[in-house]
Amino acid sequence: MVSEALPRNLWAVDTPAKRLLFHTVRVETEMADGGSGTGTAFVVSHVHARGRTAFVVTNRHLVDDVVRGSLVFALAHQGQPLLGSRFEVRIDEFGEAWHRHPDPAVDLAVLPLQPLLDAAAAQGAPLYVEPIDSAALADAERLQRLDALEEVWFVGYPSGVWDQVNALPILRRGTTATPPGVDFEGRAEFLIDAAVYPGSSGSPVFVRAADGSGLWLAGVVAAVFFREESLRLSPAPVPASTSLQATGSEMIDLGLVIKAQAVRELLHDYLRHWQG
Repeated sequence: MVSEALPRNLWAVDTPAKRLLFHTVRVETEMADGGSGTGTAFVVSHVHARGRTAFVVTNRHLVDDVVRGSLVFALAHQGQPLLGSRFEVRIDEFGEAWHRHPDPAVDLAVLPLQPLLDAAAAQGAPLYVEPIDSAALADAERLQRLDALEEVWFVGYPSGVWDQVNALPILRRGTTATPPGVDFEGRAEFLIDAAVYPGSSGSPVFVRAADGSGLWLAGVVAAVFFREESLRLSPAPVPASTSLQATGSEMIDLGLVIKAQAVRELLHDYLRHWQG
């Protein structure tokens, strides 16, 4: 019996760090004004009364005013990713495809993954993803157990950069800049001391569980602080474009992270809205 030769670029995803690389999906967008941009989304798998559903999550500011967009996935072979492979799922009327968080002030949006998997499979393209189990979303109690200063890891496409040959995102790390258990400025957010750049929009942020059991999803990158000419500091959404539109301003490596509890709220709102 002759066994099938395995492709050379088949990669075993067998560690937590390797799985981080496949939680995310690259977002490529075209704006109504003709501009283009890149950003980050990630996949969450959520158990509910009717079963389990996987979702793609990103920032709402990354999908608003977008006329066309695509999500870029790796291809799968025998349950593992093929390095360097990529498949773009193009979505017309991209902005309308997403379900926004019910609170307009919460910069999150979601869409179900299965239709994208089905569309790719119909073209003979099995997609590889590593969903984050929603049980790993850190709630308020979990964040309270963390210290004021913790190391964080986040994954995405800063300034549109990725390993184009192997089609892999960029892994980065930093620290919390405000206590994750405390609501920064009274909102369910906290700050990280890390290099957050255009394209980091939607990056999932992870922190090691207080009990040492693994990584928790602590939140989602949504904004970065700028120092303006007037020396005033102000947070602004991480732009999808790699060219900063604001002149006379610079980023100061402080990122604003929406706490993971808002992701759970968004999933519940989607299920209430679409499944009753």
